[in-house]
Amino acid sequence: MDMQMDFLRKLPTPKELKEQFPLKDEIVKLKEERDKIVKNIFTGKDDRLLLIIGPCSADNEPAVLDYMTRLAKVQEKVIDKIFMVPRVYTNKPRTKGVGYKGMLHQPDPEGEEDMLAGIIAIRKMHTHVIEETGFTCAEEMLYPENHRYLSDLLSYIAIGARSVEDQQHRIVSSGVGIPVGMKNPTGGDISVMMNSIAAAQSKQKFLYRGWEVTTQGNPLAHAILRGYVDAYGRNHANYHYEDLANLIDRYNDTDLANPAVIVDCNHSNSGKKYLEQIRIAQDVIHSTHVSPDIKRLVKGLMIESYLEDGAQAIGDGVYGKSITDPCLGWEKTEKFILNLADIL
Repeated sequence: MDMQMDFLRKLPTPKELKEQFPLKDEIVKLKEERDKIVKNIFTGKDDRLLLIIGPCSADNEPAVLDYMTRLAKVQEKVIDKIFMVPRVYTNKPRTKGVGYKGMLHQPDPEGEEDMLAGIIAIRKMHTHVIEETGFTCAEEMLYPENHRYLSDLLSYIAIGARSVEDQQHRIVSSGVGIPVGMKNPTGGDISVMMNSIAAAQSKQKFLYRGWEVTTQGNPLAHAILRGYVDAYGRNHANYHYEDLANLIDRYNDTDLANPAVIVDCNHSNSGKKYLEQIRIAQDVIHSTHVSPDIKRLVKGLMIESYLEDGAQAIGDGVYGKSITDPCLGWEKTEKFILNLADIL
């Protein structure tokens, strides 16, 4: 007995899944155009603010598409100031490793785990979002080997606070071809995040999905500040002027390309008090007005937002309400985005 694992079934490879659910030519072209804009924002050629906004977890396709359709109408109004890459997060890291792990695992949050149905469901949902709204979206790369199931659909990747110190996340990030944001770890050690950015920006050679692969490095790997938790379990913010100035100093001590930060306005920055996201975003924009250096550094914001305010338990059945972290509801979201455009 060499392993205590039951091998249930072999799943299709990403190549096989992409052949089974191919993208139309216009979608491929749209992604190329959007990827170029996002790259220009990170390299300083486009001075619009990147807004990575959407549900904490994309748990229900009809509600997600409803949200994205509304968001697309707001995007049209603020396109000269703000460029949106919506969150469609289909994997959810669990602090204790149990509970709802996202649509990849459970296409139906109240049903059984089913990985084959999951990979098909998430590919279809991302495809439907692009087809119906023109948005290419952001995902958290929780499982690096699963990234290729969606790699032709995404314009942004976040590496979570619990994954950022992991070697595989770092080296796979070096070869994904789109911007990857490295969150500071839950304990707040900024040097871990900076090391992660350096690893992702470097050329790498490693084992991936049964292949020996090489990468050229990802110059668009960058920082995400998401707040942290101290040894006593208390939340601490790291979005303030001083934190951003300190990050500039840390970047200046390196030879990293394209110094950049996305500020995550929820998680430990808000203490998961979802309404605080509005104030935090305004605070960050104020810092960019005070300091030209901070303005150059801050490329965007992350906001957790859905159709209904707050969160619910799985099974409560409220349409468009988060079943993971509390989110900003739609009316507040729309007002927030329009106000954000005004203060930029």
